Amino acid sequence: MAVNATSGTSLNSSTGLGQGIDVNTFVQSALSFDQANINQLQTQQSIVDAQSKALSQITSDLNALESTVFSLKDPLGSLASQTAASSNTSVLTAAASSSALAGVHNVTVNSLATTSSYYTDAVASSTTALAAGSFQFQVGNRIPVSVPVDSTNNTLDGLAASINNLDAGVRASVIHDANGARLALVSETTGAPGDLTVSANTTGLTFNKAVTGANASLVVDGVPISSTTNSVASVINGVTLNLTSASPASSVTLTVSPDTSKATDALNQFVSAYNTAIKDVNAQFAVAANGSGGGPLEADGSLREAQSALLSAIAYSNSGSGNIVNLHSLGISLNNDGTLSVNQGALATNLSGHYSDVQNFLQTSTTGFAQNLSSILHNLTDSTAGPLGLDAKSLQQTSQQLGSHISDLQSNLAVKQANLILIYSQVNATLQELPLLQQQLSRQLASF
Repeated sequence: MAVNATSGTSLNSSTGLGQGIDVNTFVQSALSFDQANINQLQTQQSIVDAQSKALSQITSDLNALESTVFSLKDPLGSLASQTAASSNTSVLTAAASSSALAGVHNVTVNSLATTSSYYTDAVASSTTALAAGSFQFQVGNRIPVSVPVDSTNNTLDGLAASINNLDAGVRASVIHDANGARLALVSETTGAPGDLTVSANTTGLTFNKAVTGANASLVVDGVPISSTTNSVASVINGVTLNLTSASPASSVTLTVSPDTSKATDALNQFVSAYNTAIKDVNAQFAVAANGSGGGPLEADGSLREAQSALLSAIAYSNSGSGNIVNLHSLGISLNNDGTLSVNQGALATNLSGHYSDVQNFLQTSTTGFAQNLSSILHNLTDSTAGPLGLDAKSLQQTSQQLGSHISDLQSNLAVKQANLILIYSQVNATLQELPLLQQQLSRQLASF
């Protein structure tokens, strides 16, 4: 802590009568022990803060790892994903949810669902004045809607806006071509329920029906199906069929199977997250032969416990899961440094040929690998009882206590410094005045 003498005080390094003293040097010397004590506590706090920061990073790594493990153990997660492959995507495609069951289905698309529409004969332009009158349109079995044509909307642009403002299940627009402008009406409901009818027309417009609303017709595994839309979601459990064209003379094969690509991604993400965590843990204990290296937590027993628990969890084996009993049999190997490597070929073979065994190994409720590792990770990082969670709290409390102690000592030091500056400044002033006092005394003595 720098010490500044009061104004007018000599900072001459020499001392003696008439010369005064170096107040700054004297004050610093008197406070050196107190400042050394503060410096020592600050060093201790820096060490604790470095330990806390390193532990926070490792805990973050383990939380990220636990997230990837949850995806592996979740019955509706990545390993539950299904895919639906069509033998003819020009006729239909499909999407499968996790509730779909693996299997093969035959689908014949006889006809697609259509959307009903009307158009008028052409007039000169969209702003051409139309004769007054009215007409009605009806969507399926709904109540007919009347559309008046008067001075407020007697153009095609005006009529389209009026119809759209009704919000009655029909979208109107104006179409331009070489013959002029036409009013087009399109039902907002596909299939037979959305079939449009225009009636009671007393305007000068002529309405023509372009498309009749009809349901899609298909056959799924021999069962005839009628659908109001070309997206059919209720026929095969967990599968949505998207009809793209009719092909009544040929059947499409639809294969529902586990989505091995999502499972592969989930396992690779797990390996990546695990390697990040174990590398950060190992780095704390990486001491060279000469004793150099190591991290702030190299003497932390809780982290040693976490390292041992992780390595033990990775070696976990479940003999009741068929062909896949451990990570190695799945295609994931443990390296000498504790990290994992994925044999992508072996993993792909196991996922395509032993998918249910992979699921059993990872997801069995009480003995699954993912469930076991998830429990271990939670127990390590739990803020109320986990060794790393408790360790983090202890480090935080220690840093706060040190900070509070340092703050108190610095406050006391500031008061002590101010007092010492005052005392030594007075001494300095007295020493500087002594020659003058001596001269005065000598003159007084000489006068006798």
